[in-house]
Amino acid sequence: MPWYQLISLLAFLICVCILLFHLFRLYRLGLPIDFAPPAGNIKEATLYSFTGAMSPFKKESAFLHLPTYTAGIIYHLGTFVSLFFFIFMYADVVVPKTLAWGLTSFMIISAGCGAAILIKRIVKQGLRDLSNPDDYISNVLVTGFQFMTALVLLFPGVFAAAYFIMAALLLLYIPVGKLKHLLYFFSARLQLGLFFGRRGVWAPHQKQIP
Repeated sequence: MPWYQLISLLAFLICVCILLFHLFRLYRLGLPIDFAPPAGNIKEATLYSFTGAMSPFKKESAFLHLPTYTAGIIYHLGTFVSLFFFIFMYADVVVPKTLAWGLTSFMIISAGCGAAILIKRIVKQGLRDLSNPDDYISNVLVTGFQFMTALVLLFPGVFAAAYFIMAALLLLYIPVGKLKHLLYFFSARLQLGLFFGRRGVWAPHQKQIP
């Protein structure tokens, strides 16, 4: 195994170990004690938290900025696809040319969305005032990794070293920066579903517990 693959593999193991530590901390903290009597359907609310509640029309910050919201969805999908592809890189899977071109096209679009979001953050005064270095570093690493994924799909022999080094940088940063929300997102949505479901607020039109 080449040295750059070893470095990225080590970064991957470090990333997984730290994320597991965060997950263990979440488990140890447990759920807040809610003394209010249950008034709704927790299962329906939890499902709604991960589905209907994520609709842009349920969030003012989203439906007022639909182009940015759409770009963000594509960008996040591209991130998951590129991380999924990274795992397969160690299995020496040969990607058919047609599929490689399709994935490359999607990764370029996704990375372009990430670059557009970064430019908007820099240009717009309101967003710039709310931003910190972590916001910029996270975007640059993820967008750069997506671009490198597109390049290595088409030219694996040329960009392999740069690809794995970029992957290592991203993996080492995930558990220490805002990118660790890939773990906390799920726990936060679960907690929202449990809380609002117990209170009978979510999901809309659910059957109330007598």
